[in-house]
Amino acid sequence: MPSRRPPAHVVFTVAAALVMLTCRVVAAFVSPAPGAPHVFRYTYCSRLPIPSRARVSASSLEVSSGATSSSGIINSIIGTNNFGHGLQRNSVFVPCRSTVRLFSSTDASSSASSDSGRARVVFLGTPEVAATSLQTLYEATQSEPACPFEIVGVVTQPPKRRKRRGKETPSPVGLVAEELDIPSVLCPAKANDADFLDTLENEVRPDLCITAAYGQYLPKRFLSMPKFGTLNIHPSLLPRWRGASPVQRSLEAGDQPIGVTVLFTVSKMDAGPIVAQEEYEVGNDEQATTVLPHLFEVGTRLLLQAMPDVISGKITMDNAKQQDEEHVVNAAMIASAEGQLKVWKEDATSCHNKARGFSMWPGTYMYFQVGDDDDAGAAASDEPLRVKILKTQVLDDKVEPSNVVEMGPSKGDGLRIVCGDGSVLEVSQVQPAMRKAMDAKSFMNGMRGQTLRWIETPDEEEGNL
Repeated sequence: MPSRRPPAHVVFTVAAALVMLTCRVVAAFVSPAPGAPHVFRYTYCSRLPIPSRARVSASSLEVSSGATSSSGIINSIIGTNNFGHGLQRNSVFVPCRSTVRLFSSTDASSSASSDSGRARVVFLGTPEVAATSLQTLYEATQSEPACPFEIVGVVTQPPKRRKRRGKETPSPVGLVAEELDIPSVLCPAKANDADFLDTLENEVRPDLCITAAYGQYLPKRFLSMPKFGTLNIHPSLLPRWRGASPVQRSLEAGDQPIGVTVLFTVSKMDAGPIVAQEEYEVGNDEQATTVLPHLFEVGTRLLLQAMPDVISGKITMDNAKQQDEEHVVNAAMIASAEGQLKVWKEDATSCHNKARGFSMWPGTYMYFQVGDDDDAGAAASDEPLRVKILKTQVLDDKVEPSNVVEMGPSKGDGLRIVCGDGSVLEVSQVQPAMRKAMDAKSFMNGMRGQTLRWIETPDEEEGNL
């Protein structure tokens, strides 16, 4: 007679009981001295599954001073009665609060005290360029015996699901912080969250904070915590281009030179005193895709040079260079509709600079009509063709305005687009809708000899790349 498998709920209950028993045994051996604080490795977390590299295991559990018992801890982790609905039994969840702490060092006390005599630095950032800065700062603490600071914490944006049904993934900064075993990594949904600020103030206790493309407004309570202030890497020559899109706007405007600034953070966006600044002669065809990482590399170098003086008190908010408010230019957030190249009213240089500045997001695009009624064997298409414009350059030629798009006469030439003023924009790489990126010649070969014309659209046209 074949054996019957026990019901799933029985298996799950037995597994939970085994985990609870294991935790009790572990807790008995790792109990701290009387009066010493107990900590959770996974406190202050939101209703998100922990990434696989940060999942809680029974061998690494520590007992929280706020928990009633180890069984209560386990019930709150693997049970569904405390969390509401929608939890999978094979997911590990943590007690729910609005602030996320994904990772913690194996020595929990390291985030509460430091005997090194170095300044305690907390780094705030999110994207890849900020992750590179974090890596550089950390390497400086390891390679320089006389380094006056140590990185005791990282703050970054909460994990996101990159694909509709994919797993939630920590930010690039969060991943690097995990790899470097930073003592405390916090991922608040909002930087003004009370639990987050309490943790930062009472446990992490920063002497100096550094921000690099963090992506959230910092409240006054945060700014008042570090005794040496908060330093920010901002990729523009402040006070020009304060705001969310400094590199994009500086390239769009055709600025020469551009640059990067290290400044103290104050409540008003990008308005703090300047600690260091460096110009950069940008190439005529350089795009934001490569310019932004370079400026953050330069900014991180400037930051490392200035930090000893900031920590020693030689450079302060009071004696750093104040910004001239009369020269402020705002770098407004970019709307996706701004990516359309309106060649009928923009000259070739303006279109080229926009393609350079918007190369990361939202990109640039145009609409084309494929074919004329008098083309041999083909009629004009009723549907305009939307094409992303990836790489461009400006030609010295000035010709009679026309909406006909043709290839240049020489080998290696791109598409020649004549703007309304007669200036010529050459496009070397494009991406038609639902197709991969391709060079201009491959694109035109796909037209099979049909005429290609750019189309003027109403000003209210809004497209999403």
